[in-house]
Amino acid sequence: MSELDNQPANLRHFAFPFAWYGWLGLLLIAIFWPLNWLLPGPRTHLLFFPLWLGYALAVDALVLYRSGTSQIARSPRDFVLLFVISAPAWWMFELLNWRSGNWEYRGRELFSDLIFFVLATFSFSTVMPAVFGTAELMRTFRWVDRFARGPRVAATRRNQLICFAIGCTMLALLLAWPRYFYGFMWLLMFFMLEPLCQWLGRRSILTTLSRGDWRTVVALCSGGLLCGFFWELWNFFSFPKWVYHVPFVGFWHVFEMPLLGYLGYLPFGLELYVVVHLLRRRTPSLRI
Repeated sequence: MSELDNQPANLRHFAFPFAWYGWLGLLLIAIFWPLNWLLPGPRTHLLFFPLWLGYALAVDALVLYRSGTSQIARSPRDFVLLFVISAPAWWMFELLNWRSGNWEYRGRELFSDLIFFVLATFSFSTVMPAVFGTAELMRTFRWVDRFARGPRVAATRRNQLICFAIGCTMLALLLAWPRYFYGFMWLLMFFMLEPLCQWLGRRSILTTLSRGDWRTVVALCSGGLLCGFFWELWNFFSFPKWVYHVPFVGFWHVFEMPLLGYLGYLPFGLELYVVVHLLRRRTPSLRI
């Protein structure tokens, strides 16, 4: 049960002034977005982090403005800790990509392996704060409440084992035939780790679905998709930048990403959600 659930729908808007750090976030975006696009030569390796830090701060302030609560307002420590957890979480996806080869970084050759690892880790640290903040923002909109009563998925031992088996099968297929099963990359971690969260007594998606409450799923999916749009937008004129090699669906590009590739952003937030709860014994102060 989140704090948003205890507020009448008509009071979930404009509850607090826009926080000072939100203005700082907007300033960072206003400065580093054009610099990242317009400066000559390599620049994204230095400008990606402040740009997305600005996004995370601005979105958190907007959540506070609309709902009266936010990640920073509840626990600045947990907000900072998301940056720490985020980088190793994304490196897991980079590890899978070594097998599938669905994206590469143009300009990677300009850096040694160590320098690239350090710079990329700083950039990857912004993923979780951005996605979870955006998911919380989605939860402040009343249309998400329409999913409070939906189909129930029983969190039984049998379903947990089925979920885990599906994840393991997806991983095996991806590793064996990456050309055909690369899309499983954006699903397998959820299926594999979600049952582990339940077995360890952590917060889990299946627990909310067992009550018929799909709001967390909808918020995470829509939050991941919105972040995906900005990732692709801000990447388009950047350098270094990522580009895609996606078999069978590499058409109708929106920025560098093929249109159908955006489907991968929908379950991405779900995977991050189970990762952060699996890694943290104490429940993070997320309200999604």
